[in-house]
Amino acid sequence: MSLPKTKLVQAQQSWKLMSSSVECYLTQAGGHLGPIVFDRAGLKLAPYSIAPWAKEKIDSKFPPLLKALRGDFFCLPFGGNGTKFNGESHPPHGETANAKWKFEGLAKENGTSTLHVSLATKVRKGRVDKRVSVRDGHNAVYVQHAVAGMSGPMDFGHHAMIKFPDEPGSGLISTSPFEYAQVLPEPFERPECCGYSMLKPGATFTKLAEVPTITGEMTDLSRYPARRGFEDLVMLVADRSLSIGWTAVTFPAQRYVWFSLKDPRVLRNTVFWISNGGRHYAPWNGRHVSVMGLEDVTSYFHFGLAESARPNSISEKGYATTTQLDPAKPLVVNYIMAAIPVPAGFDRVVSITPNQDGVVLVSASGKSVSARVDTAFLQSGE
Repeated sequence: MSLPKTKLVQAQQSWKLMSSSVECYLTQAGGHLGPIVFDRAGLKLAPYSIAPWAKEKIDSKFPPLLKALRGDFFCLPFGGNGTKFNGESHPPHGETANAKWKFEGLAKENGTSTLHVSLATKVRKGRVDKRVSVRDGHNAVYVQHAVAGMSGPMDFGHHAMIKFPDEPGSGLISTSPFEYAQVLPEPFERPECCGYSMLKPGATFTKLAEVPTITGEMTDLSRYPARRGFEDLVMLVADRSLSIGWTAVTFPAQRYVWFSLKDPRVLRNTVFWISNGGRHYAPWNGRHVSVMGLEDVTSYFHFGLAESARPNSISEKGYATTTQLDPAKPLVVNYIMAAIPVPAGFDRVVSITPNQDGVVLVSASGKSVSARVDTAFLQSGE
């Protein structure tokens, strides 16, 4: 079919994809998925963040991903990648988050619309195929990445960023059970570099609601926004016995819940990037606030490939921080993101379980809501 025209959306040339329930855009540069509107005929839910400098001209020294920064994007390798690995010098979050993607096709069949784009990587030669699908009647986006032609260790993951209403505690955060959780082992930001962090470096925790800070007090990561003026980062290791892993944010005042679903055998960990105005250097300048990255990855925090591939504080405990790529067998990463209205009184999600039509979300208050989601997609392409 003929090449569809891109549209300028928040200063980025983007492809449009739409169903009866969802409207979304994918940037040509970096493959950032956003903005996304769920329940587009009803509440018009738009949970993802877009960088406040999106329409500004920023210094060319910054990687393209910072210019496009929005929604969710796929990282290969995940992290800053400041250290070379076996001669490979990857950009922050990899070529997949920075380079221009090539259009391959746009198809609609049986109520499912799928956008297919590809990227020929150069740093480690290979090919990544990205397929984004939306389905009529589903308030969900289905994303698949197939990584082919590469060998050796690799860390990777999704980088979903949620914009919270500015009222303190407006969003209630929860996840499926995790086996281990730790604050970044070193300060995430440093005052001498015009950045500030609040959580105690290297601290471990078992509950999101009780995490140590540098003041000796505990703080609650399950309610956000919080800790204005600080940037922090933690990582959770998923329970390996689960068939489906999930992360959820309930917005009680707005009466909706955002959630993501993953296969924890593929995306082993979840990084919380808690961004609330703690960076006072360009282009952040203290204005990136009330945003949380809820990033499902296989990685060692946000450091990059070199740090994830060598022994580290997570892998030494028996938890994977990379996957070994095989050129004869593509790595397939399937991911689902959704947002649905919830009834009055629905608060923090305590469980997400499959049912005949999709999944059922149950809140701490005992309220429940169903969502049409094809959970079998998570294991497709294996």
